[in-house]
Amino acid sequence: MDIAELAGQIREARARTLECIAGLSDAQLRPPLMSIVNPFVWEAGHVAFFQELFVLRALDCAQPLIANADALFDSTTIAHNDRWELPLPSLARVQDYLRRVAELTVARLRQGASRDDLYRNWLAVAHEDMHAEAFTYMRQTLAYPAPSFDLPRMNPRNEGPLPGDASVPGGLLRLGADPGDGFVLDNEQWAHEVTVPPFRIAKAPVTQAEFAAFVDDGGYARRELWRPAGWEWREYAKAAHPLYWRKQGPGWQRRHFDQWRDLEPHRPVVHLCWHEAEAWCRWAGRRLPTEAEWEMAAACEPAAGGVAPRKRHFPWGDTAPTAAHVNMDWHAMDTVDVAALAPGDSAFGCRQMIGNVWEWTSSTFLPFPGFEIGPYREYSEPLFWTRKVLRGGCWASRSRMLRNTWRNFFTPNRRDVFAGFRTCALP
Repeated sequence: MDIAELAGQIREARARTLECIAGLSDAQLRPPLMSIVNPFVWEAGHVAFFQELFVLRALDCAQPLIANADALFDSTTIAHNDRWELPLPSLARVQDYLRRVAELTVARLRQGASRDDLYRNWLAVAHEDMHAEAFTYMRQTLAYPAPSFDLPRMNPRNEGPLPGDASVPGGLLRLGADPGDGFVLDNEQWAHEVTVPPFRIAKAPVTQAEFAAFVDDGGYARRELWRPAGWEWREYAKAAHPLYWRKQGPGWQRRHFDQWRDLEPHRPVVHLCWHEAEAWCRWAGRRLPTEAEWEMAAACEPAAGGVAPRKRHFPWGDTAPTAAHVNMDWHAMDTVDVAALAPGDSAFGCRQMIGNVWEWTSSTFLPFPGFEIGPYREYSEPLFWTRKVLRGGCWASRSRMLRNTWRNFFTPNRRDVFAGFRTCALP
């Protein structure tokens, strides 16, 4: 990526952030205290602060543009609940802060950049892209209207289901990213060999109709389907169905932002926590894939006796994602049927392994061998052992972020993110 392209991405990411918070009232910008959302004004200021801290201040020892920015927007030192008590600037001031930081960052970049400079700028864009996705599911959590973006729109069609499994021969997998893969985060480093036995993995994620059958069969009330920690979570959360579902006559509806709609049977089920995915697997006689199995099914190609050593950057190959391959970048503003987007299939015939919904794996979020903390020291290391790994991205993820080695991670009780799952056959 050249400097001009990176500068364009900085400007584009900032435009999306501003759109994510547009159209909200003062009250909506400062919602009631919740463990899974931030005040929108705080989160927007944090996005600008991160870029200023990791680029302008780290590389040039620049003075903060807001004198008390560290006391207002540093997520590493400000406890979550304290963010509601801060004397936050007005929305207009935060918007100005966002614009000024982006302009100074682009101006600095155009004067030339070292390898460390480029990495820090890519890191700031990736961080902002993650927060744009978070802004989107925060609006879903709070039943706000969907954000409005100045982007091309894709109209989802009825594409139907995609039943069946893909057979993956197993073999040696270099799990993780290689040094030549371009920008990667510290938890992807570095590729190391693992042996994966042969397995069968679903061609598509679990659909809403498939999950509704579990709900209608009393799945949430059957203790034998849940691990002890999952049952404890279910009782605490008083969960009887997916988070944004409600019974309507003989069927179900789901809430999409501020609107209720009938379930689309062949779209992937979304807004599920790891415990719910695991319980469905027990009910169906299936299991979640490990992250090594997921990556092999997404990235590898069959070869004599197993898989080829070379991995694809994306499931379909190494060419950049397009709207024909993936449902990402908010183009559909929702999920699409699991049979859609056949050009994005992996070599084994697995569809939508990137985009549409994040996919829970069975794997705990752990460091790879030789892990070294990156410039963003708080991103991965403090969270190892406490999260479950998700792979693949969702419709609100940025296509420039995702690749077959990207590792997302959340606690197993999180239901607010755009997460679903696909399954593997039992041995």
